[in-house]
Amino acid sequence: MYWRAPTEAELAEAGLKAKHFKRPEVDLWPECALPFEIYCRVATQWRVGAGGPIGLDYNVVYYEMDREGLAGELRDEVMAGIRIVEAAALTEFTSPGK
Repeated sequence: MYWRAPTEAELAEAGLKAKHFKRPEVDLWPECALPFEIYCRVATQWRVGAGGPIGLDYNVVYYEMDREGLAGELRDEVMAGIRIVEAAALTEFTSPGK
């Protein structure tokens, strides 16, 4: 979701061409599809502190889960999946050189 192609300068530095860096294809397991879909819906809804994003606004996440009619164990499983994607996104956002 947050993949970016290398810049021309980065490619030139390594002696490579853009054709060497095709956008990766990602297949989701069926049990990961709903958490990822909901994450995509709320991917602009971050809580931000002085140092940048600190986490998703869970009020918006809960609203989307309510819209899906999620309850009980399924809701807990979907929220766990969303938290995994959220943590990976935060790592990507805060990695040096990003």
